[in-house]
Amino acid sequence: MSRPTPPDDRVLARRRQVGEQIRRVREAHNLSQPDVCGRAGIDVATYSRIEGGRASPLLDTLIRIADAMGVELAELVRLAAAPDGGPGTAA
Repeated sequence: MSRPTPPDDRVLARRRQVGEQIRRVREAHNLSQPDVCGRAGIDVATYSRIEGGRASPLLDTLIRIADAMGVELAELVRLAAAPDGGPGTAA
């Protein structure tokens, strides 16, 4: 069985942007990381890695985070612009 290809720089940059957006949304809703984690049923270390752009969450995890914050999933992955200047869509 072959190993998955490691993410390239563009993907890593997008991952960091999504993590930053998740943090902005959390802070805009006056929630702490433990607040979100308790509501979403995930551990703080995992959540911290997601916000820090060091982990790629499963879609199910993103849905739980959005539900815990009371926002639409799209709000968590909305990006102002892609790192290469392209349209602001999440990968």
